[in-house]
Amino acid sequence: MQNVATQNFVIFSNLVRFSRATARQILNSQFSILNSQFYLCKMKRTNYLIPLLLAALIVGLIVMDCRRKPAHKEAQPSVTLRGEALGTFYQVTAVGSLPENFPKRLDSLFDAANASMSIFAEGSLLSRINRGETTTADEHIAYCVRLAQGVSRISDGAYDITIKPLVEAFGFAGKDPNYKVNIDSLLSFVGYEKLSVEGTTIRKSDPRVKIDLNSIAKGYTVDLAAALVESTGCTDYLVDIGGEIFCRGTNPYGEAWGVGIETPFEGNFSLTGEHITTVVRVSEVGMATSGNYRNFRTDSEGNKYTHIINPRTGESTTSSLLSATVLADNCALADAYGTMFISLGKERSFEVAEREQIAALFIYDDGGKMRVHKSSTFESKIQNSKLKTER
Repeated sequence: MQNVATQNFVIFSNLVRFSRATARQILNSQFSILNSQFYLCKMKRTNYLIPLLLAALIVGLIVMDCRRKPAHKEAQPSVTLRGEALGTFYQVTAVGSLPENFPKRLDSLFDAANASMSIFAEGSLLSRINRGETTTADEHIAYCVRLAQGVSRISDGAYDITIKPLVEAFGFAGKDPNYKVNIDSLLSFVGYEKLSVEGTTIRKSDPRVKIDLNSIAKGYTVDLAAALVESTGCTDYLVDIGGEIFCRGTNPYGEAWGVGIETPFEGNFSLTGEHITTVVRVSEVGMATSGNYRNFRTDSEGNKYTHIINPRTGESTTSSLLSATVLADNCALADAYGTMFISLGKERSFEVAEREQIAALFIYDDGGKMRVHKSSTFESKIQNSKLKTER
């Protein structure tokens, strides 16, 4: 019998089990057009999906394979590309080689993703939809909206991409914070039920409804980049954009890919892997971590507002759940689930993860000690790990 999540997502090319074939189809149909329009006029850094200055605030996973060399093992030839994309940093590692023009094709993909889904670029298609200038989306936006609506349903609205007016009010969408905003007035046009998609047409029950895809678009772009790698014939690779990952096959040493899950504590801005709770070895999965310990604002009275807003109350999320790391069949889904869990809080997250059979690792505060809880399906998604259960 299909679980609730699977039933909800079998709406667009079986969204829970995102296939590389689906990604390749989207790449072929969309980026062939977008590349010619946007490659030669790259967008300014400040218009990326996520502002570059926030890059260090959102990384929860660190690729560990480049930090160690297994004893008595020779590495296979490989290539690693690094750069900036979507307001953060990316790394693509492929065992074997990649075509000479691959970096240019990857840049084109990133530019097209920004031109489609950015909420910071005024000229993006999503910004135009939010302003009511058009109701016609592209396949990227339509896919993400459908996937997000499924996550909204299984979380009873705790995850909601119509959250943009509230996110703006708290100063997390490129706007100055307004802590005295009337939350009730904003909640009147927030709610996933007010949004639907038919083909590539976006329907809103209220024209003031605005879409924020930041909790899913980066993971989705990871999936597209993975499909681009596979289009070259490569089957052993890892794509990492700002700590969100999809990997397949094995690393250059013939092992499953090693990924470190950061220890979530306020002030942990390290990108060097010095604060790691566990290293897991994974393959054939998308992986993402969400947490409230880095990206927050403090008002003049010392009140802290985190970047994940509860769409049902309009309030900044606070709970003992510090971070949620999700393994899923694609990175877009892992990305959305991670945000969903932080919004749900500890107890509800544990419950939903079991009910929907989501592979997740939660780190939470228990009277000043950090503890770890794994869903029953988490171990089935990893090769092995060295796990600290408390700190």
